[in-house]
Amino acid sequence: MGSRRRKRSAHPAHPRFWGTWCAIALVRILTALPASWHPKLGRLLGRSAAHLARHRRRVVMTNLENCLPEIPATERRSLARRHFEACGIAIMETGRAWFADLAALDARLEVEGGDQFEAALASGRGVLVVGAHFVTLELVGALLARRWPLDAVYRRQRNAALEWMQSAGRRGFGRLIDHRDLRTVIARLRAGRAIWFAADQDHGARSSEFLPFFGIPAATLTSPARIARLTGARVLRLEHWRNTDQSSFTARFRTLPRPFPGSDPRADAALLNACLETAIRERPEQYLWLHRRFKTRPPGTRPFYS
Repeated sequence: MGSRRRKRSAHPAHPRFWGTWCAIALVRILTALPASWHPKLGRLLGRSAAHLARHRRRVVMTNLENCLPEIPATERRSLARRHFEACGIAIMETGRAWFADLAALDARLEVEGGDQFEAALASGRGVLVVGAHFVTLELVGALLARRWPLDAVYRRQRNAALEWMQSAGRRGFGRLIDHRDLRTVIARLRAGRAIWFAADQDHGARSSEFLPFFGIPAATLTSPARIARLTGARVLRLEHWRNTDQSSFTARFRTLPRPFPGSDPRADAALLNACLETAIRERPEQYLWLHRRFKTRPPGTRPFYS
């Protein structure tokens, strides 16, 4: 009986998720307002979150203090404020990606290196697009998937309502693949597909190696290099951001600075971390500092977050 009860409680319509559905409904209503209002509304949402979500504010400040210690404290506080505002705007953008007709936004995305991506796709070997969690992920990902066939590896949400809505909202992708389902990833690449794969989050010590990220040992996936070696897929990295006009976006496909994969998966994973650091420093407010990137610690070290 207990197992059946837990199974029923995980249904997206269960009352425990009604608050989530109310939040989703609110985002949908706000998204229907004139697009020119979205940046202001988003910044307001972000400021409210910074005020109310004190735990997440501490996470952001801990990340910034340790990753960017060279920045004066006053600038870090300003950066944290701008980060929450950027996340608030991203909520509005996510609403557009999930609920709106995206045809009107196609022209607002500039793609750099698109010829490299098309050439890699035309090779028939599959393309592993190594991305990261920048706040523009949902909208830029949706716009890219309108131009090219693109699968995506993702991590399921614990909240069943949010998981259902996220899967439905990402309808433009060819296939959503659970991050643990590497067999499907490999099969799709061998079939010549392009797959977006983010390797910048903490998936625990069992599947990771501790490698430097902003000089801090971070649980880092080595699977991108292993997958590329098994499949022979071409590997490109993808960066994307919201432009200063707050209404247009840029996505940039880039090759790795040396042949990838090499002979050492740890060295390959460290290279991806270093490339990501460079991209983050260009627009630090648009990286997802809300994530507890250093939650998993090397044996014998103290917890990173209080």
